[in-house]
Amino acid sequence: MQDAEMLTIIVPCYNEEEVLPETVKELGAVLEKMIQDKKVSSESNILFVDDGSKDRTWELISKYSSELGYVSGLKFSRNYGHQNALLAGMTTAVAYADLLITIDADLQDDINAIPKMVEKYHEGADVVYGVRNSRKTDTIFKRRTALTFYALMKKLGVDLVPDSADYRLLSKRATESLLQFDERNLFLRGMVPLVGFKSAKVYYARKERFAGESKYPLKKMIKFALDGITSFSVVPIKLIMGLGFVISIVGIAMFIYTIIQKVLGNVISGWTSLMTSIWVLGGVQLICISVIGEYVGKIFTEVKHRPRYTIEIDDYSGKFKNKNKD
Repeated sequence: MQDAEMLTIIVPCYNEEEVLPETVKELGAVLEKMIQDKKVSSESNILFVDDGSKDRTWELISKYSSELGYVSGLKFSRNYGHQNALLAGMTTAVAYADLLITIDADLQDDINAIPKMVEKYHEGADVVYGVRNSRKTDTIFKRRTALTFYALMKKLGVDLVPDSADYRLLSKRATESLLQFDERNLFLRGMVPLVGFKSAKVYYARKERFAGESKYPLKKMIKFALDGITSFSVVPIKLIMGLGFVISIVGIAMFIYTIIQKVLGNVISGWTSLMTSIWVLGGVQLICISVIGEYVGKIFTEVKHRPRYTIEIDDYSGKFKNKNKD
């Protein structure tokens, strides 16, 4: 049997001081068990990425890093967002780790699925998706909107794994391939399937949040969904063209109707249809301009090539800088 390989579990954190002690405890227990069973190497570790937290999150990460050899951290200079935190963790860890697992700090994703993911990796999978087996813990509204989102993305031609978020395993080569994607508008759920390689799924039951508040309120969820749609599909712009043709046909029909009313002397009766047309056309034009503006805005962000994030403190690399891996 080949030597056990090094695993890094990447955990993005934003104001997670309430849940962090339990997260370290539970993830540490799973990691130590896998090391004991020789499923992963003794150098395997947990990397916490502090996404500009305003509470004691980094203070706790530093404390656990000094006390526990398998804990380390990255600290952003400010808040850059969940997706960038994941990307920073992968970019840093891929130089040393053979396989990487990303998981949120709130303990809603079942950590007992981690050994199963590692087993799938040993069976030859480069990408292992953590997939929820039900949405019982979600509200009816969230459940229905999620199903609608996945159905919409499928119709738009975007390859997503339904009920799979950012809980996944990536091999070293899959991570290196993913990091070649240079876009600033990150939607990792759509980017990972584009990498290719053999993939597998591990199903698990999602739990309630252990402590603290959700970092994805409705407003952020809507923005995240819109980012996913506009980052991976130009179908909305094509729909605008179709809408333009439909409105043109309606406009011609209204013109014919107006001429007929003029001939019949019913000028007053056309006032309602005229006002309706003005309001409808105005609304449609504003929507179309907004959709196009969303794409233009993304182009504007991409062409500036600003850094995705700035790391203030890198505690991870310091622990592994002397490790020489081919």
